[in-house]
Amino acid sequence: MRCATLEIQRLTFLDDGAQLCRQALTSDRLDELRATLRHLPPDHAGLRLRGIDGLAPFLAASGHVGSCAASVLGKACRPVRAILFDKTAATNWALGWHQDRTIAVKERILVDGFDMWSIKSGMQHVEPPFALLSGMVTLRVHIDPVPASNAPLLIAPGSHKLGRIPEDEVRDVVRRCGTVACLADAGDIWLYATPILHASDAATSPMHRRVLQVDFAVSELPGGLEWLGV
Repeated sequence: MRCATLEIQRLTFLDDGAQLCRQALTSDRLDELRATLRHLPPDHAGLRLRGIDGLAPFLAASGHVGSCAASVLGKACRPVRAILFDKTAATNWALGWHQDRTIAVKERILVDGFDMWSIKSGMQHVEPPFALLSGMVTLRVHIDPVPASNAPLLIAPGSHKLGRIPEDEVRDVVRRCGTVACLADAGDIWLYATPILHASDAATSPMHRRVLQVDFAVSELPGGLEWLGV
């Protein structure tokens, strides 16, 4: 596994599908974000967010978080899904290698190429054509520090360029692409290509590890489908 600080800084979104936005949030802005999320229940493996007062200014294309997405997608981008991960000693899970393949929509409408419907936290999800996912980006906003001992996200650089990867080929792709541990300080934002292969181990020295993960997109959905939004 590769996780040297210099190597992390050399990752680029264009080539590797991942890039670190160092200290994108100042301490004051980070305190504001913590206050915005303070009322949410703690210790959830993944809490899907919608309608959170005070979050929109952060996620707007001109905001402190959304501007990282806009640097890749342009000013027309918008947040389409948000999840708060809260890993602690009590909720210290591991996640195997996979690609994110679903989006959240307002209602179920049958459209060609949109399959595998599911309900997650009361929200309608569907697996869209892979080309749509390839035009999206995912931000991980680090509210707490993530050293190597506190379960950083693991990525396989370049795997986002390989299309939809069959499950029985994932391990071989990870071996060929290699693995990078995405270390972070509080206030850092990691920018990813949404389809990149990623995973997470359980923390070896668990500490509070809150991460706000937000998907951004530009395009409208076809056939009457609408993004659920944040």
